[in-house]
Amino acid sequence: MKKILLVEDDPNLGMLLQDYLQLKGKFDIVLCVDGEEGLRAFNKQTFDLCILDVMMPKKDGFALGKEIRKLNESVPIIFATAKAMMEDKASAYDLGGDDYITKPFRIEELLLRINALLKRASVKETKVAEPVQCQFQIGSYTFDYTTQLIQHNGQQQKLSTKEAELLQLLCLKQNAVLTREEALLSIWHDDNYFNGRSMDVFLSKLRKYLKEDPKVEILNVHGKGYKLLVN
Repeated sequence: MKKILLVEDDPNLGMLLQDYLQLKGKFDIVLCVDGEEGLRAFNKQTFDLCILDVMMPKKDGFALGKEIRKLNESVPIIFATAKAMMEDKASAYDLGGDDYITKPFRIEELLLRINALLKRASVKETKVAEPVQCQFQIGSYTFDYTTQLIQHNGQQQKLSTKEAELLQLLCLKQNAVLTREEALLSIWHDDNYFNGRSMDVFLSKLRKYLKEDPKVEILNVHGKGYKLLVN
């Protein structure tokens, strides 16, 4: 039975979700009412997935998600919030979230998203890993995918997980085109519009990190994708 951490400050909604997911999804649901309680639970137990309400007292869902991601880079995280602003959705993915659902939502839809993420996580665990290059020289920069660090003239820049994954793909295709679809499917596993907008945010950040070397550029290739150009 998969164990899910559900952090929701609305007691009625929390109990409704807990009862439904335990009955229909056959999950073991641990319900917490605020971010601090949720973090304590995560530190004490092992979870297969986390559902975090964003607007909470003591520690909001984004802050909790950031703490969880420091402790575990792979556990799927779904953020749930009444806010539907693009900035909030981008923040959810920037913090390492895997999905985002806007309140009010149908519980059946949440269950579908949970099952999809758990299935994806299961495939990742069973897939035989192939050796992939992790150390790269990008002009005057060095990039270590394993530690998620860019180094330049003695200075270090720590990357988020998705930033590191995107830069690795660009490096593996250096001076060639990385198609938009390939990047989205590889990192986000879905090439929908919102994920595309989220990826654009990460590309802007990578350009900023690499701006000190004029010989390094991340180009938009119209109608195709992107190219990491190193002259």
